[in-house]
Amino acid sequence: MPARRAVLILSASMGAGHDAAAAELARRLGARGVTAEVTDVLDLLPLRLGAALRGWYGWMVGSAPWSYELIYRGFFTPRGGTARLSPMTALVAARLRRLLLNRRPDEVVSAFHLAAQAAGYLRARGLLPVPSTVLLTDFAAHRLWLHAGNDRYLCPDPATARAVREATGRPASWHAPLVRPEFLGAGWPDGAERRVLVSAGAWGVGGVERTALVLAGSGRYRPVVLCGRNDALRRRLGHRIGASGTVLGWCDDMPALMSGAYALVDNAAGLTCREAMAAGVPVISYLPIPGHGRDGALAMARAGLTVYARDAAELLAALDRVGTPAGRERHAAPGAALFAAAPAESFFTPNGPPPGPGGSAATGPA
Repeated sequence: MPARRAVLILSASMGAGHDAAAAELARRLGARGVTAEVTDVLDLLPLRLGAALRGWYGWMVGSAPWSYELIYRGFFTPRGGTARLSPMTALVAARLRRLLLNRRPDEVVSAFHLAAQAAGYLRARGLLPVPSTVLLTDFAAHRLWLHAGNDRYLCPDPATARAVREATGRPASWHAPLVRPEFLGAGWPDGAERRVLVSAGAWGVGGVERTALVLAGSGRYRPVVLCGRNDALRRRLGHRIGASGTVLGWCDDMPALMSGAYALVDNAAGLTCREAMAAGVPVISYLPIPGHGRDGALAMARAGLTVYARDAAELLAALDRVGTPAGRERHAAPGAALFAAAPAESFFTPNGPPPGPGGSAATGPA
């Protein structure tokens, strides 16, 4: 019997979105007979630097978002070429090379930008002998995702695929969002109560308190605030909105929450948005976190996938518009259409993805 194909997926425990995408891809590849291993790229950093980086990022976005915005604008988004090799990338690349010598996969997939830089660096220098694919988990592809040494990019939507091809000169395709199948087609919520999910991501950061107070104060919507792992936020907000809303910590049954949701108000343009799109729940971006959160929210709005509300009045007006089946369909249909693309796992089969709106593995849509 021929040996099973093996894929090494490089993720990062920065929030939950990268790990969730990596885990879902690994599950689907496993169902197709591919051996898929997920490794946290932060664990490749020596001296517990990965844990320090995770903690530093969490502190910045939670307590000093202006500092993250400065770093993001200074290092993640400058124009005029790709990112230079950083000391952190060099450290990851050295340890990744040793890991590859031990694992010997048939392909490497990077689901985090630091991994994409390290794999691209090794591939460009002939130190990575197998193909390197980048699985973009952001709708706005900042330059740390982009390294021309990588063989191809899998992107969340056609606009991102076009931007990546222009920036790197490498093949880029779009694929159906990587969400668990339980989210697909949840449908219109039962009952008259307008429960609006308010997502703060796994970190529980951003202006979600302001959002919850706007919704509760309107008298028209009941906020269901997802505080992630931020227990302090959960306790504080529970006292502030009282019986006018629901405040939850980390939730393991998000499909059930989505099935009864009137809409999602999101601030990070990440995994929860894709889950809502799969469920047919309209998504409104409001008070996004700095850096990639704001850029991702704007990118989704430009693509017609979501609404970007710039103030409380726009937020409530957008929510009012989805109060009928026609309004809900109009707001949810563009996101649902993303699922007509080829599934991500099909790009790793010998024959590639089937023809369709996601385009070929070589070029993606024009």
